Amino acid sequence: MAEIEIGLGKSGRRGYSLAEVSIVPSRRTRDADEIDVAWQLDAYQFEIPVIAAALDGVTSPSTAIEMSRLGGAGALHLDGLWCRYEDPTSLLEELATSGSDTSTERLQAIYAKPVDPELIKVRVGEIHDVGGTAVVAVTPQTTEDLLPHIIAAEPDLLVIQATVTSAEHVSAGAHQPLDLKHLVRRLEVPVLVGGCTSYQAALHLMRTGAAGVIVGMGPRTGSTSRRVLGIGNPLATAIADARAARMRHLDETGVYVHVIAEGGIHTGGDIAKAVVCGADGVILSSPLARAETAPAGGAFWPMSASHRSLPRGRVRKVDPVGSLEAILNGPSHRSDGRTNLIGGLRKSMAVAGYGTLKELQKADLMVTAPPSVVPGQQWA
Repeated sequence: MAEIEIGLGKSGRRGYSLAEVSIVPSRRTRDADEIDVAWQLDAYQFEIPVIAAALDGVTSPSTAIEMSRLGGAGALHLDGLWCRYEDPTSLLEELATSGSDTSTERLQAIYAKPVDPELIKVRVGEIHDVGGTAVVAVTPQTTEDLLPHIIAAEPDLLVIQATVTSAEHVSAGAHQPLDLKHLVRRLEVPVLVGGCTSYQAALHLMRTGAAGVIVGMGPRTGSTSRRVLGIGNPLATAIADARAARMRHLDETGVYVHVIAEGGIHTGGDIAKAVVCGADGVILSSPLARAETAPAGGAFWPMSASHRSLPRGRVRKVDPVGSLEAILNGPSHRSDGRTNLIGGLRKSMAVAGYGTLKELQKADLMVTAPPSVVPGQQWA
């Protein structure tokens, strides 16, 4: 891709958000009822390509169970309130009623309580007891400390996720940095790692032996990471870069690593465009926070919002639009695409003429918007 001169001493690539691209239909159309949106991650088969984000306002043990029933999965954050408090209901209700008025200091105080390792096994057990797929998430900083308890709990999938996750962390400090390659290869549980926003970062994460790589810097809504840190990459370009890294890794090793996109994905059309760019699945936050049974009543916040020294983000509040099932599988009574996301994905695939997600990845894209930075566009 040609670089654009920013000034006499610096140039950069032009990046594209999902809002700036559209899927080009093929020569055929299909019946939406015959579209297959299933995907497989390691040994686990999912009927829909959606994982509920590892945010306390989005995923609780009951949400994870419901997501499994609906064909997807929910990632429960082990650094979150469900593993700090035996019953965080009152705190979630407080955050739901205060919404965006919640102070950063209050969030920091709530998350000051240490993680209770015993609750990890309890939460995973709650999901397993009803036949759900237990997906748990942890930050790189706490992975080694919690690892014995994670192994004892026997989750189905482990997510190691931060704003930006790298395969190599350089440190001159006293603490030994997390060696992702060593960690992933000594675990029996499949591991997803991320976020990342570049070709090189994705390739190095794939070389750790991870089953999947998360592309994006976490949820876009409510997060101020891009503004505070000054880093990011428009999501369509970030996914396409990770796709190229996957192709190289596949050529080198014969191993296919899944790409999961996160950040600013709101409709079935957004999911479809993410798949065309190269994603196998997506992680959703604000769309699922709109469920009537969302843990915090429509309030949600990035995990970085409670960081002790550099908080990035705030509590956001969205209005309920229906049940979790209606948001994912319909029926919809809205015309904005916020409900029946999988129906929107199926219809997009049917109109474009692709029967499976793997086929959809071969579709062509057209850039439909001029270079601009528009409010709400999808960034990784």
